[in-house]
Amino acid sequence: MNGRKSHAPVLIFTYGNPSRGDDALGPAMYDLLEKYKHETSKLDGVDLLTDYQLQIEHAVDLEHRELVIFVDACVSSPGPFGFHELQAERDESYTTHAMSPAAVLDVFRQINHCDPPLAYLLKIRGYEFELGQDISEQAKENLQQAFEFITNTISNDAGWHYALNRYFTEIETDGNGSRNRAVF
Repeated sequence: MNGRKSHAPVLIFTYGNPSRGDDALGPAMYDLLEKYKHETSKLDGVDLLTDYQLQIEHAVDLEHRELVIFVDACVSSPGPFGFHELQAERDESYTTHAMSPAAVLDVFRQINHCDPPLAYLLKIRGYEFELGQDISEQAKENLQQAFEFITNTISNDAGWHYALNRYFTEIETDGNGSRNRAVF
């Protein structure tokens, strides 16, 4: 063996603070997916990663991937969760301690001199983010719906390419067939 780590083509990267109420939705998704992965063979081509927040170094974790799905809690999604495609973009988070997924994709593009992998953000609606709180009951319901969505999409027997294309074709377009934002 050459000492290089083998990477699955798909990475699901969850993040959030488990000590801050619904901000723990990202790490909770990681736990659900980890259990699902060990109980089934449906996520064999998927690596899972979790952290408190996104950092510049996470751009390296995107190397050799075809698809990356970032998962985080949010307060602004009107539905149980939102799902949209990301583009590499240098934003104001670029110089802060915590970065946006778009900024991580931009760092990937800069250090690798190529486009980053296809990337999406799954934002799960949260309500209470106080230190020391547990995940709220409504956020737990949202988490379950988001978990079912992501496992149905990624473990689709026809492949994630097909599932995502079908999802965006049937659920939402901007009228011109462009992939856009979907909220459930």
